[in-house]
Amino acid sequence: MPIYMDRHDVSESVTAEHVAQLHKEDLKIQDTFGCRGLTYWFDDRRKTAFCLVEAPNEQAIRDMHDKAHGQIPHSIIEVDAGIVESFLGRIEDPKKNQDSTLNSIDDPAFRTIMVIAKESSRSEYSNVHQSTDLLTAYFEAIHYVLKTNDGRVVKETKDLFIVSFKSVSKAVKASLEIKSKSHESQFDTISLKIGLSAGVPVTEKKSIFEDTINLAERICAIIPGEIIVSAEVADLSGSDNLNTFSKAQNIVILKPDEEHFITQLMDFIDSTWGDSTLKVDDFSKPSGLSKSQLYRKLKILTGKSPNTFLKDYRLKKALALLNKNTGNVSEIAFETGFTSPSYFSKCFHKKYGHSPSEYIPANA
Repeated sequence: MPIYMDRHDVSESVTAEHVAQLHKEDLKIQDTFGCRGLTYWFDDRRKTAFCLVEAPNEQAIRDMHDKAHGQIPHSIIEVDAGIVESFLGRIEDPKKNQDSTLNSIDDPAFRTIMVIAKESSRSEYSNVHQSTDLLTAYFEAIHYVLKTNDGRVVKETKDLFIVSFKSVSKAVKASLEIKSKSHESQFDTISLKIGLSAGVPVTEKKSIFEDTINLAERICAIIPGEIIVSAEVADLSGSDNLNTFSKAQNIVILKPDEEHFITQLMDFIDSTWGDSTLKVDDFSKPSGLSKSQLYRKLKILTGKSPNTFLKDYRLKKALALLNKNTGNVSEIAFETGFTSPSYFSKCFHKKYGHSPSEYIPANA
């Protein structure tokens, strides 16, 4: 039977004890609706509650809540139990609560998400046989830093880590320690970027922590710097950590309006980038900015003009497709919005130091 996580936005007067009582009422009648309540989280600061429920469908959860206490969820998403545990650390009640009559759980589901991305560079593709031992040693060092700061690795590939932290300050500390590791002489040929954002597991999106992960990945991908920090992470990290960030080199702290601009722009580009008829003038539509305003804002944030930004974005998508060996050069050129394979190859070589045709056999 599928597992769902729902979200309840509650009033200021609601306490952890109130939520525990509502959960208790659910458990009394859950069998009637074919449901099984696994656990819940309550965030008193943000007045949100999240229930993890095994159920035949979403409607059964709504009906159960409605019958038990009338508090119908604002959002429901289907989740994987293993992924929930990776992000939040549990899929059942904490042990200290299991024998409690009321079972009050004052445990927020709010998390800081760290994205660590290995950057592609010209030097790397000039040496496609870069030492596996070196990369293994570096990733072991990253794992050690994450473990000592209570970071939970949700996803790991050869180019990407997604990590969940319950503590904002530990996420900040881990990012600075990883940055320091990257400057050690034995690792100076490996280039990483870190994006930090924070949020809750269920929004209006379909996947757990989707908004938070999207922001961390986007700011990591498009903003110059070694560590890119969302406004909320900076606000929650406290003055000491903020001062540490401010003094360090290659660290960027975003403002709320900058995050909003990035989200609007990237939502638009993510849905249109493969269209070869897409024009830079179209970028202004989601933001409501004039062409000149958009140019200035994008240039300040990314260091790139709109034309260069779109071209580099398409090249990065093309690189991912080449890495997966999903098609020939011409197919990938047209799929990523380039109007001709020859122009695509020219742009690709200029950015990565290799032609696309040279790159495919090396990874086949």
